[in-house]
Amino acid sequence: MASATATPGADAQTTKSRRLLGRNPIGLVLIAPYALFLFGIYLFPLIFQLWISFFDYFFTAPGVEVDRPFVGLENYTRALTDPTFLASLRHSAIFLIINVPITVVGSLVLAWALNSKIRGLTFFRTSYYVPYVTASVAVIIVWIFMFGSQGIVNTVLGDLAPDPSWLINSAWAMPMIAIFVAWKQMGYFILLYLAALQNVPDSLYEAASVDGAGKWKQFRYVTIPGVKPATTLVLILATITGMNLYTEPYLLTNGGGPNGASITPVFYIYQKGVEQGDAGFAAAMGMILLVITLLISFIQRRYLEKD
Repeated sequence: MASATATPGADAQTTKSRRLLGRNPIGLVLIAPYALFLFGIYLFPLIFQLWISFFDYFFTAPGVEVDRPFVGLENYTRALTDPTFLASLRHSAIFLIINVPITVVGSLVLAWALNSKIRGLTFFRTSYYVPYVTASVAVIIVWIFMFGSQGIVNTVLGDLAPDPSWLINSAWAMPMIAIFVAWKQMGYFILLYLAALQNVPDSLYEAASVDGAGKWKQFRYVTIPGVKPATTLVLILATITGMNLYTEPYLLTNGGGPNGASITPVFYIYQKGVEQGDAGFAAAMGMILLVITLLISFIQRRYLEKD
């Protein structure tokens, strides 16, 4: 019987097909709908935004032809010299400096506590997650009631309360937004840390206990290194949330008040691109914001995953 041998050409073609399609091409068929969704919802708008950022672009009614001249880097120059946009970036920096440490440290500590065997564990886990799934408008009404001029907090503090009050005070408006977002989002990040804690072997805690390590040293030398990938994720997600902040300043401080002290880049982009119709300028600011966010996230990941 003659043995069947594959020709070199057929082997090369098979190898090339596997490199292109993978070992199981059906996977491409399964992910195709989601890939199309990502392209239509995220990638295409991003490409379109980059394109219009080089034009004096504005939106018109369907079918209306208008001149949209090419302006090169003029929109980017305007953005980098615009006092309001630069101020909004500073406000975002203040937000990140306050919000991100509170989010990371608070979520990790609470998740570590909720991972212990304590009475009423289900109640506490639910309590921390409820603000995250509650509509922002409903929660913000409560915060305005608490931190308003005649709110509960000012009533308790008396003469120690700031004047003007928290949300209409230029110095306190952005920090209050940062604290509010940290409180509201913390339930989600606690869940991420709880999932990560399940992957830390109990044997490490037992070995540390045998070596004489107390709860604090176990937390420092076992828990923190064990959840490092989750910390990277939480840090990046909290940063992206801060750089894309819109709803909370809009509702808490009536659209960036007082006197623009809490205006954020996304809110300013909305004002210029939608309310004032300067889409090219808004697109340029959006691209600058994207680059800054990617750069911060890249530095965070490189620093946390350098080991």
